[in-house]
Amino acid sequence: MSGINPSEMLNAIKIKRAMMIDCANTNGFTSEETIKYSQELDILINEYQKASQHFSRPNEEIKLAFNQMIMVWPKVCV
Repeated sequence: MSGINPSEMLNAIKIKRAMMIDCANTNGFTSEETIKYSQELDILINEYQKASQHFSRPNEEIKLAFNQMIMVWPKVCV
């Protein structure tokens, strides 16, 4: 994903996150497809975090996305 601007990276993260949540709601949180999306999302987030070291300021939008994700995943443990 090198060479992609922060907005495009965030958009890719949002899309992958939506795909993962959709899949989890349809197939379950432990389905192979959901786990695949989760791993792909992890990669995108890691790439964004590495690239964000070069951005001029932290992006509040990604913090919101992380907080929303944190609120979704604990429900799996219930």
